[in-house]
Amino acid sequence: MNQIHRPTVVALLLAGSFIAILNQTLMITAIPPIIIEMGITANSAQWLTTVFMLVNGIMIPVSAFLIERFTTRQLFMSAMGIFAIGTLVAGLSPVFEMLLVGRVIQSIGAGVMLPLMTTVFLLIFPINRRGSVMGLIGLVISFAPAIGPALSGWVTGHFSWRYLFFIIFPIAVIDMIVAYFALKNVTEVKKTKLDVLSIILSSFGFGGILYGVTNAGNYGWGAPITLITLAIGIISLMLFILRQLKLTHPMLEFRVFKYAIFPFSVFIGSITFMGLIGTETLIPLFMQNMREFSAFQAGMAMLPGALVTGLLAPVIGRMFDRHGGKWIVLPGVVIITLATVPFIFIDTETTFVFITILYAIRMFGLALIMMPIQTAALNQLPNDLIPHGAAMDGTMRMTAASVGTAVLVSVMTSVESMAENHVARPDILGVNVSFAVIAVLALCTIIAYFFIKFDPSPAKVAKVERNRSDKEFK
Repeated sequence: MNQIHRPTVVALLLAGSFIAILNQTLMITAIPPIIIEMGITANSAQWLTTVFMLVNGIMIPVSAFLIERFTTRQLFMSAMGIFAIGTLVAGLSPVFEMLLVGRVIQSIGAGVMLPLMTTVFLLIFPINRRGSVMGLIGLVISFAPAIGPALSGWVTGHFSWRYLFFIIFPIAVIDMIVAYFALKNVTEVKKTKLDVLSIILSSFGFGGILYGVTNAGNYGWGAPITLITLAIGIISLMLFILRQLKLTHPMLEFRVFKYAIFPFSVFIGSITFMGLIGTETLIPLFMQNMREFSAFQAGMAMLPGALVTGLLAPVIGRMFDRHGGKWIVLPGVVIITLATVPFIFIDTETTFVFITILYAIRMFGLALIMMPIQTAALNQLPNDLIPHGAAMDGTMRMTAASVGTAVLVSVMTSVESMAENHVARPDILGVNVSFAVIAVLALCTIIAYFFIKFDPSPAKVAKVERNRSDKEFK
């Protein structure tokens, strides 16, 4: 590890992961003009966001195998190359179907980046410095998707939505060129074999559930196509989990859930991330379609919140190293729950300032949750399980976000349809009910928090280890 130049590795992986994760939410504010230009429905258009996260959710389990099978350089160059190709395809797409294909190609490359970055960082830094470096990952996880709508709103307000891809493409290419000369191998290569059946089952599992939820928005929850696709997804996912538990070298190691903190931390992180993506989907739809704000204004309403998470992430990382996650996460889950409640009551009188301030407060709570809860969970795992822990955490988070966003849009459109002849603004009522769902789920994270037994702070652990080493030496 001494031969590895840590700042170079950190800079390259942060840059690659930033633009990859930025693309999760880059299309959100651009969806209304794409709906008009390509003549598609809102339920179809939200696939531009949900399919990106879905394919991420499918690729992230595979990433644990890829990290063990290929060198850091090979994996990074391949992932960024695929991502760059998808970006170009999306930017040049003349029809919606080709745009969707470009998003799928993008997400195949992007799905590997975050688990690769997390695994490499945890391997090259000691436990008492992980909080600080994971704070940088927290900056990427929280700041990149948060700034996506603001950047998207500015670009679509001044140029074509296609420039969203033309801006990202050269950054990806430059990152690849620098990595070719500067990136060193970090991970240990093993001769593991890929289980094709596991990939098929995970793809049908995660894909079937999302497709079923999307069908519910288009055709209703009782429609045959909805029930069939949901059944295929659930059965495939159950078979996937059973197969992983039987394999000697599983594609995704579910045994990480035996570590006490892991299931609850993954639940809190997944629900929080789902709330982030859901909120960032609903706010632009409300502001542009129901309050007649511009795409640029909708994006700017989210910018202060993005800046809050970006500025706080490194600070919270250092706090985690000193004090652990216990007293950082609790105020986070409380703040994010309380800040969601007022969104249930937004209406035609809701102002730009109100949405901006409320969203910024919510993002402050999110910054207190995402990095500490993930680092606390991964710190419990032995080194050989870290790639699987990072992959599992990412898989659950992306799946929750993609399925959750589809559910929220489905709830919004269903409520709007049912209330069409009963209230003055059924579209706004649909948004209100969707935010109520987010608030209830946020409340569940408060309950889950009290089931977590946090480890002592990394600083205390390091001090105990130093004292033990000193005694053994004497």
